[in-house]
Amino acid sequence: MTAIPSFTGDANPYGGGDPYADYRTADFPFTQYADLADRRLGAGVIAANDEFFAQRENLLVPEPAEFDPEHFGHKGKIMDGWETRRRRGASADHPWPTAEDHDWALVRLGAPGVIRGIVVDTAHFRGNYPQAVSVEGTCVPGSPSPEELLGDDVKWTTLVPRTAVGGHAANGFAVAAEQCFTHLRVNQHPDGGIARLRVHGEVVPDPVWLEALGTFDVVALENGGRAEDASNLFYSPASNTIQPGRSRKMDDGWETRRRRDQGHDWIRYRLAAQAQIRALEIDTAYLKGNSAGWASVSVRDGGDGEWQEILPRTRLQPDTNHRFVLPAPAVGTHARVDIFPDGGISRLRLFGSLTPDGTSRLAARHQELGG
Repeated sequence: MTAIPSFTGDANPYGGGDPYADYRTADFPFTQYADLADRRLGAGVIAANDEFFAQRENLLVPEPAEFDPEHFGHKGKIMDGWETRRRRGASADHPWPTAEDHDWALVRLGAPGVIRGIVVDTAHFRGNYPQAVSVEGTCVPGSPSPEELLGDDVKWTTLVPRTAVGGHAANGFAVAAEQCFTHLRVNQHPDGGIARLRVHGEVVPDPVWLEALGTFDVVALENGGRAEDASNLFYSPASNTIQPGRSRKMDDGWETRRRRDQGHDWIRYRLAAQAQIRALEIDTAYLKGNSAGWASVSVRDGGDGEWQEILPRTRLQPDTNHRFVLPAPAVGTHARVDIFPDGGISRLRLFGSLTPDGTSRLAARHQELGG
């Protein structure tokens, strides 16, 4: 069911001025988890049955949907989202679509994972949003084609049952299915437009793949790492620091507000599994006048173990990738970066390999979740 039932229903027609002034949203409890449908992870909308008015790829654009009231094309109003044509009935005697009529899009997640919540955002779709939505998930290894995913032998699990949604609103749904998914089928009943799709959850890495890699980034989001908590998230999420690739702009990292006290800021991470860390990187790319002044890194083994400092407080340079080889491997399941006194970093990389215990625990979880 929708997390915010009051969002169901029409939005007022656009009255000019700020197009987000009457946008309806809330703090969803599951947005602490990373977006598995993030393009930076490799997610994509691989097929849709109709995209007459607006392209399906818009669903996964990372920025909020934009609205230009004067922007029209040959097919009509240009919308920043996925929008299908109006469905019609079979005859003049019954011009309305049937209860079963609906449009769909297939989404490949950027990384397989357990889904904790989904946001179907209808921003700027005021009179042309779907009456209801539903979302299904499946786990298919490899790189299946749309035709293979739509085959009769593929089993789909309902994550969001057919539920009424509101226009110009972020419609949030908590998901309780404790299993691994690789693809989603997003349905809108009977037609209409959706601006953005966010799929929050936890990455479930393939232990066979990680074992084949040997040494890899054990805190990377795509490998199953997670930013569990942070002292401050004023400008950007902590999970940016474990995204793939180097930062491409200032807000693609983690930046805190300016401190006016004698404290400092930090992020705590959970690693893919218990690992031996042998080297690390702290990158301040694109953070030039606002990078952290100093940083230290610590690890601990277990959720309540003692923190062990593996990189003492070290001076950082702006817009620079800093590399450190550890004098001895450090074993842990969690890591923490402390920055002094405030500012930001763009990426943290912890290079190492899983311990035998980490490998066995990860393999057991992967099997339990049906990965």
